[in-house]
Amino acid sequence: MNQAEIRKLIPAVRVAINAKHRKFSNPKGPEGRMMMLRKTVTELVKLERVELNYHRGDEARGYAERLIAMATKHGDRHIPTMEMANYWLTEKQLVHKLFKDCPR
Repeated sequence: MNQAEIRKLIPAVRVAINAKHRKFSNPKGPEGRMMMLRKTVTELVKLERVELNYHRGDEARGYAERLIAMATKHGDRHIPTMEMANYWLTEKQLVHKLFKDCPR
């Protein structure tokens, strides 16, 4: 079989391929992992650019994109969006920055 024939067969495979589970080792357990991600998202909103290793950055990117999308879509008058921003941003003055800088 050549490369073209193999590419045709791949969509026909009916096996779910899950993403590779990431193991972030943290001595504080799952709570420590979430605190690490919260700090990363806070730094991303604060500095607007951070350099991380790929796995940590990719994990934090999903949370940051979701937070920015909700802030853009709903604005600061939407209570669930404000609660989510209060949870993810450890520095509370950045909540105002998040909603001010997001275009509506």
